[in-house]
Amino acid sequence: MNIVLLEPKDTAQAEWRIHSARQLSHLHKQLNIQVDDTLKVGIRNGKRYLTRIVAIEEQEIRVTPIQQEACPAKLPVTLIVAMPRPKVLRRLIMDSVTLGVERICLTHSYRVDKSYWQTPFLQQLDDYITLGLEQAGDTIVPDIQLYKRFKPFVEDVLPSLIAPLRPAFVAHPYAETAMPHAIEHPCSIIIGPEGGFIPYEVDLLIKNGCQAYHLGSRILRTETAVSYLLGRLFV
Repeated sequence: MNIVLLEPKDTAQAEWRIHSARQLSHLHKQLNIQVDDTLKVGIRNGKRYLTRIVAIEEQEIRVTPIQQEACPAKLPVTLIVAMPRPKVLRRLIMDSVTLGVERICLTHSYRVDKSYWQTPFLQQLDDYITLGLEQAGDTIVPDIQLYKRFKPFVEDVLPSLIAPLRPAFVAHPYAETAMPHAIEHPCSIIIGPEGGFIPYEVDLLIKNGCQAYHLGSRILRTETAVSYLLGRLFV
């Protein structure tokens, strides 16, 4: 946890309140904080500050802002991923938020088990987002959208995300051309499920303006492909 992320309501008074049990435990056990120590604090979807600890109580810690600090820039990317297994979803959201993805779209595909859409992890996305933001020292929550039908998403939504200077790249192991690297423009990245997109889905994506590229000769896990792609495209 490299910043403490607070809700706006917790910063409405002169002294800001930290009262999350998880955050309190980390501050006490990992940082051994004391009164007058400084602490990096962010306001969800707001600004980030260096603060001073003014009071430590059993159920809360109170801080006051000293100065505003800059947040890390977002990556100009929309990450489109076929809904992964629930445990993978948790890691994928946390890592994508930490790396600075602007928008995440979770969509269905032929090889996605329909039961994945009933996972309780979907109700906990805000928790994973908070962990990712705190790791990165960021405050701005990415836009996360769910699309339970593949074809309507590709035909009705995806074209609006594509422009001449904002292409959409499909990671497909059997494409002939290697994925670009070190680009200098926004883009969308599309990653299939474990087992990959079926040929019909790849054809539909290309028909609606996407470009298919391979990532080399190795078949990667979803979460590995995300980190690799973001590092390759935005060096």
